[in-house]
Amino acid sequence: MDGAEPEEGSNQEVDVTTTRSMLESFTESQEVRELIGNLRGAFGDLVTREMATEKFIGIMDKYQEQPHLLDRHLEWMMNSLLDIARDKGSPPLLVHLAFKFLYIITKVRGYKRFLPLFPHEVPDLQPVLDMLGEQNPKDSETWETRYMLLLWLSMICLIPFDLARFDGNLISEEGQTRMPTMDHILQIAKCYLVVSDKARDAAAVLVSKFIVRLDVKQKRMADFLDWTLAMLSKSSFQTMEGTVVMNGMLQALAQLFKHGKREDCLPYAATVLECLDNCKLSESNQMVLRKLGMKLVQRLGLTFVKPKVAKWRYQRGCRSLAANLQAQGSVVQNQVITAAANEDDDEEEYDIPGEIENVVEQLLVGLKDKDTIVRWSAAKGIGRITGRLPKELADDVIGSLLDCFSFQETDNAWHGGCLALAELGRRGLLLPSRISDVVPVILKALTYDEKRGACSVGSNVRDAACYVCWAFARAYDPAELIPFIHQISSALVIAAVFDRDVNCRRAASAAFQENVGRQGTFPHGIDILTAADYFAVGNRVNCYLTISMYIAGFPEYTQPMIDHLVNMKINHWDCIIRELSTKALHNLTQQAPEYMADVVLPRLLPLSVGTDLHTRHGAILACAEITHALCKLAEENNRSVTHYFNEKSLEGLQQIHQELSRRQLYRGLGGELMRPAVCTLIEKLSLSKMPFRGDPIIGGWQWLINDTLRSLPLVSSAARQHVKESAVSALAALCNEYYINEEGEADPALQDELVTQYVSELQNTEEMIRCGFSRALGALPRFLLKGRLQQVLEGLKKATLITPADVSFAEARRDALIAIAKVCQTMGVKGDGSQEEYVCKDNVNQIYATLLSGLTDYTTDSRGDVGGWAREAAMTSLMEVTLLLVQNEVELLDANICKQIMCWLAQQSAEKIDKFRAHAGYVFLTLLHFDRPPVPHVPHRQELERIFPRSEKETLNWNAPSEAFPRITQLLGLPAYQYYVLLGLSVSVGGLTETTLRYSAQSLFGYMKVIQNDPSAMESFCETLLKVFEDNLYNDRVSVPLLTMLDQMLANGCFDLFTTQENHPFAVRLFALCKEEIRRSKAIRKLRSSIGVFCGLIQFQGDLREKVLFQLFLLLCHSFPVIRKTTASQVYEMLITYSDVVDPATVEEVLTILSDTDWEAELPVVREKRNCLCDLMNVPKPQLVPKVKYRNVPEGLFKK
Repeated sequence: MDGAEPEEGSNQEVDVTTTRSMLESFTESQEVRELIGNLRGAFGDLVTREMATEKFIGIMDKYQEQPHLLDRHLEWMMNSLLDIARDKGSPPLLVHLAFKFLYIITKVRGYKRFLPLFPHEVPDLQPVLDMLGEQNPKDSETWETRYMLLLWLSMICLIPFDLARFDGNLISEEGQTRMPTMDHILQIAKCYLVVSDKARDAAAVLVSKFIVRLDVKQKRMADFLDWTLAMLSKSSFQTMEGTVVMNGMLQALAQLFKHGKREDCLPYAATVLECLDNCKLSESNQMVLRKLGMKLVQRLGLTFVKPKVAKWRYQRGCRSLAANLQAQGSVVQNQVITAAANEDDDEEEYDIPGEIENVVEQLLVGLKDKDTIVRWSAAKGIGRITGRLPKELADDVIGSLLDCFSFQETDNAWHGGCLALAELGRRGLLLPSRISDVVPVILKALTYDEKRGACSVGSNVRDAACYVCWAFARAYDPAELIPFIHQISSALVIAAVFDRDVNCRRAASAAFQENVGRQGTFPHGIDILTAADYFAVGNRVNCYLTISMYIAGFPEYTQPMIDHLVNMKINHWDCIIRELSTKALHNLTQQAPEYMADVVLPRLLPLSVGTDLHTRHGAILACAEITHALCKLAEENNRSVTHYFNEKSLEGLQQIHQELSRRQLYRGLGGELMRPAVCTLIEKLSLSKMPFRGDPIIGGWQWLINDTLRSLPLVSSAARQHVKESAVSALAALCNEYYINEEGEADPALQDELVTQYVSELQNTEEMIRCGFSRALGALPRFLLKGRLQQVLEGLKKATLITPADVSFAEARRDALIAIAKVCQTMGVKGDGSQEEYVCKDNVNQIYATLLSGLTDYTTDSRGDVGGWAREAAMTSLMEVTLLLVQNEVELLDANICKQIMCWLAQQSAEKIDKFRAHAGYVFLTLLHFDRPPVPHVPHRQELERIFPRSEKETLNWNAPSEAFPRITQLLGLPAYQYYVLLGLSVSVGGLTETTLRYSAQSLFGYMKVIQNDPSAMESFCETLLKVFEDNLYNDRVSVPLLTMLDQMLANGCFDLFTTQENHPFAVRLFALCKEEIRRSKAIRKLRSSIGVFCGLIQFQGDLREKVLFQLFLLLCHSFPVIRKTTASQVYEMLITYSDVVDPATVEEVLTILSDTDWEAELPVVREKRNCLCDLMNVPKPQLVPKVKYRNVPEGLFKK
């Protein structure tokens, strides 16, 4: 929780650290010993030195959250490292490395714990001063050394001897005067107080230890303070240099007034305060300066007042947690330890200096600072100073503090005020008489949420308010808080369950837990804690929908929770919170139905047609959810659905749409919220079976649904899906409840109008309108589709077709494919039934043809592979329709359809996009392992079940290429699947995604290795490969990655079995296909991939070699320089790899020409070199076709 001090707050989240990585001891001590012991040998080499440092940092960082485990080992680590630093024979680099290691330890454990362990004998003083004298304050590489030396010096200067005794004879033999030790140390401190690195912090520590020495404060304290104040006065926080100087001075003063004796510092306090006021640090943008200013102000304040424990403070008699738990909450301690009655007699009378008012005022202003760290420092200052004030003045401070909690103040003031209240309560300075003033403020702070633009502020205020409740639990006797128990417990429960931010929910849960343990008076505390512990409240949906129901079961919390949702959450700025709140109200209705019907609903109905958009949105959804819950409750109790509603409520529900329509609130950006909200209202009222049959409002609702579907193109893309789904759900509920007559039929005129209108909209020129009406057709009930099935299926089929006009309408095709499956499920299956009423033998083939065509949608646009949406929907619909047929009329499934489904799914399972591959794999395995009854005619079922065991159906991660491809490539050995799997693999192996490429290629090459010595399997595979190439000639989506795959296969020796045969048909056909594929192509990637294939084909014997070389030499003079350069490079590698291609006598000359020629030069120059290569390798020179004037003949074609 923000704001808990370490000594009292460190135990609040022990469970959290336990679950992460709870360490038990410093297990790497031996490793660290070796690391430190090896420093002498490692420091010389930069790489070794950096590796040792990184290793040490890695070990130490593990103990950042449990640094106390290092305590037993700090001394030997320090001594080992200081031995290196003290050794006069250690090079400077090694000394710095030792101090760097020391700093790393200090960073983890903190310098305060480390400081007393430094050696602080008299003999250590001069060596440390000498080492500091050798340092360069501006060297950015050795700041750790300077930092540690200054800390060491701050410890040494505590030696109880007058420093003058170390000076001896200050005049050296050469006659030069040596600086006294006291001045030397002071000079070092002043030097490092104005540097910009970490050494400045250590210098401030040195000042705080050194200046307070008896001999130093008598001689140098006044001078040092004069110097500090002078530096502060002439520095400005407007410049970087001024900021650095002011930082050092403020740190030094704050440390000095913290550690110095009051009687020593008091004479200077007023002057320092005046100088600080003149600096006007509150106007600085530097957060660190404002924080240091706040620290100094509070230290000055503590100097002005005498150190004493206020006898008027509240002291809780028993703070034992065990004692509270033993009481079991049945008896509350009635003892109240009050302040002494004769307090004035006990207190020593003394005047409070006038400066205290200035100090307290500055601290109160600091509570409103824009940075949390400054506010926290001010809060601690308020607590410390109030503890030294008389009761009346302390009460004045509390009164001023409560002024922070007005709604004219910012969230910063509220946050700072909460932190200060917690500090006062924790220190016993907030007397029970003030609790009645403080509790209402804290209850407001627990729900503080102010909207700023598109977001809100206030989470830190709510978190700090939880801290106040936590502090009060520890501070007060249970009897003091009894009058406020129900308010505080309800507020904390509400915050723990309904707060938007997880850190606030967890803070409230921790505060509730503390109160249950310390106070023992919270109603049902243990039961609630069990349900709403630190981890349970981490999930917001779980809090709103599950935990809230359990807690609302306790009557003390039911009404406060409902009131909070109605008053604070249904009008929340975050749409998700509003929606969750209304669902929570639905769940809570069963706990208080009368309260919901008689109080909450009448309060919501006016808000649902109010002026504020967010309130209107939340109120409409809340009306819908509460109405539905009340009707369900009435139905369960065999009462009328209108049992809980009076005429006014029913009329109010009806009027919502009419009022919004009249005021045109469905238009514009507000319409994006109003339309889905009212659609949800329509859905819930329809599901509630409200008696509105025949009422004109039904027509109004139908108009809204239709208009919403037509308005989808105007809705923002982020809200479009939600608006569409709301309208479709509302349509389904409305039709089921109000459009069916007693015979279970629809009115023919209404049916004709609705279906015809919806089908005609499927050809709308707006994609989103097609989407909306496709889904609407899929949601229509059976009685409306009866007799119209063929018309609907034909309309949806047309919407799935790709035409030039709507090639980019991928979302419309997706929704049409989804709708086809929904319509089939709605209408049911009957083999010999009418095709107008059932899925039957007459239309099943048409349905499957439409769905299977969806698997071929590879449309791409600026959004990427948008066709994937249609493919995904087609796979889902195929699964749903197939399982529907299997469970009802399995005879309708013929072997050819089943084979097509499984083969297409296998292809999708081998493709490159993880999401679609995973979905295909899921559908594939679902159909394979479905057993109620099994899907018939699955090709190679036994082999498939061996490759994909039923036990691995849920565990196989299709998203991971490393798991998916080793399985899917095994299907290459099954004839029915070979073509399709190879088609999918071509895209993956030749793709661009590194992981997909690697694992798919490994799996393919592994399969090729298995069949390498099986001629028939190789022949079958090669034939399939060529078939894939032929079928996808000029289809760049397949042919380009296929060329890349072929290049890799040839390079990996996958076809070595055929290379010894002259003019093997596979190689000849492959060469012809490659040549045809790149003819007239200007696609760089395709041309570069083909070069690799041509170079790979050179390994085949026969006449093919000459054709391959001729083709490569054509590419050497391609019009694109990058192609010429790539060809030359790959031909060079080819000739080195296959040494038998060229005559040994000319190979050197050929390689020289290939490597030395600038192939990006002008074409005539390049052509001359190319022709020279043709002569050397006995390959016919390509000749230019003379230009002709026929328009349709391309110029510059080569011919052999």
